[in-house]
Amino acid sequence: MDRLGRASLTSLPADIAVPSYLDREISVGIVHFGVGNFHRAHQAMYIDRLLQVGTADEWAICGIGLFDRDARMRDALVEQDGLYTLALRHPDGNDEISVVGSIRRFLHAPDDPDAVLDQLTDPGVRIVSLTITEGGYVEDATDGKRAADDPNVVAEAANGLSAPLTAFGWIVAALRERRRRGIPPFTVLSCDNVPGNGTVARRSVEAVARMVAPELADWIAAEVSFPSTMVDRITPVTVDADVDRIRDRAAFVDAWPVAAEPFEQWIIEDDFPAGRPDFAAAGATVVADVHAYEAIKIRLLNGGHQAVAYIGQLAGYRYVHEALGDPRIAAFVRSYMEQDAAPTLAVPEGFDVPGYIDELFHRFANPAIADTLTRLGTDASNRIPKFVVPALRDRLAAGETPRAGARLIASWREFNRQAGAGAFTLDDESAHVLMESAADPRRFLLALPTLAPLADAPAFVEAYLAACRIIAQEGVDAVLGS
Repeated sequence: MDRLGRASLTSLPADIAVPSYLDREISVGIVHFGVGNFHRAHQAMYIDRLLQVGTADEWAICGIGLFDRDARMRDALVEQDGLYTLALRHPDGNDEISVVGSIRRFLHAPDDPDAVLDQLTDPGVRIVSLTITEGGYVEDATDGKRAADDPNVVAEAANGLSAPLTAFGWIVAALRERRRRGIPPFTVLSCDNVPGNGTVARRSVEAVARMVAPELADWIAAEVSFPSTMVDRITPVTVDADVDRIRDRAAFVDAWPVAAEPFEQWIIEDDFPAGRPDFAAAGATVVADVHAYEAIKIRLLNGGHQAVAYIGQLAGYRYVHEALGDPRIAAFVRSYMEQDAAPTLAVPEGFDVPGYIDELFHRFANPAIADTLTRLGTDASNRIPKFVVPALRDRLAAGETPRAGARLIASWREFNRQAGAGAFTLDDESAHVLMESAADPRRFLLALPTLAPLADAPAFVEAYLAACRIIAQEGVDAVLGS
């Protein structure tokens, strides 16, 4: 069977949308680090929409892969003329399929670092964006990360960024070169699920720059923009069944298609001195301040993901929709959202929080997405401090005891304890510390500095220890009924 590519587009079924712009003269205006499923189902899709109507011909994307594992994405895109399929999975089982072509170039840094620097210093590039996951940022006050403690940053700074290893090393090296040549700086746009992601990106870039040349860091602080964003679309990991579904429907092979839920949201702070695409025309919301929207999404959606991830696996479920089909788990997750997270929000005028929560449950229950609890629980040592701890801290500061949140942390601790015994696979950079400390409930709360606000709150500790005792004595079913 034919591989997806420009030659195969003419033979596709009429209900599959294809790029109309491939024969036009379009140029790269965005360089993106972290070309994974979320980027391809979100930012690249928005740019594809604008390219389709001819309003973003100077804003095509060049993807950058930094790691050896990124060679697989390089090969998939290069062999398919930069094309891939996006399948929106509707709850009735129907797929809405389109071919996306907005990633017009992909560079693998280990293969050709000179080409990466050339692309980043191209005057036509006015935005450098990131989806590198919560754990990819090297300077983050939320979890105490410091660039000076990152071995890759230390190594790239020691050689004066002659061979960058991190996205931030590449960004600083490119900004330094653009400054030297008199080329205006680009905007750095984080698209990660990180609270205040613009600020976190700024701190990471400036910290790396300061390790190399303090005056360069000062220039970046004064001249470079780091707008914050809020992004939202459930995008599972691609599995073999996704490849098979595309092959059966479209009669071609896509080596790495991406599936996503129909829902999408992108809130963008309007701070682009070098210019930007008309994101609003593509369906994004451009605002002066994203923080209130960001907090709603992070504390309800991302926090809700954490609420279901561990209790769901402990109860024997694999998929999110299966777990929330259990009325006890659904009630637990809703109680966390409504009782512990929602009261901490500063809600923009006209925003319907109860309606938003109902919409989240509708989205989570979509069986066509088949989102796994394992995916939601990945990298929890970074996610829980960002998505859950701030809400619990705010409830405690208000004189309230977040009892659902205490059960959430207790379920996470039990999950880590059982992972240490081999019942689950733990995908977390702090896996050893978490599994080792989980044998003792009190010690677990002290395992990570980012849990300190909880460990220092007697009311929370009491509720948490009570939940741990119930789990230990009666099992997870008992804590769901408490």
